Amino acid sequence: QVQLVESGGGLVQAGGSLRLSCAASGSIFSINGMGWYRQAPGKQRELVAYTPSGGGTNYADSVKGRFTISRDNAKNTVYLEMNNLKPEDTAVYYCNALIRLQIPIGTKIQDYWGQGTQVTVSS
Repeated sequence: QVQLVESGGGLVQAGGSLRLSCAASGSIFSINGMGWYRQAPGKQRELVAYTPSGGGTNYADSVKGRFTISRDNAKNTVYLEMNNLKPEDTAVYYCNALIRLQIPIGTKIQDYWGQGTQVTVSS
């Protein structure tokens, strides 16, 4: 099986910065896309940033220019650098990864989510 373990959330004042990390471990053959989503109270989960295996990045319009997603393929880890944080960035942030698993008869692709990490931005 596979686990995604997140870290780096917390409480920060508006204008501050945080860095989230998400490390994948387990029977991993390869990792396709990795990304971050968030869910604020009373709202649907939304995409924040995503990076596919072939490179490139996608960002929600609300975070462009402030957040940066990156990944370390050797460590199976994805990061989210968040700068100039705003109160509206307050949410639970979830890591997501599309992983090709090593199984006895070959491989299979499965989608995984982290447990979530709280980010709170005070005004």
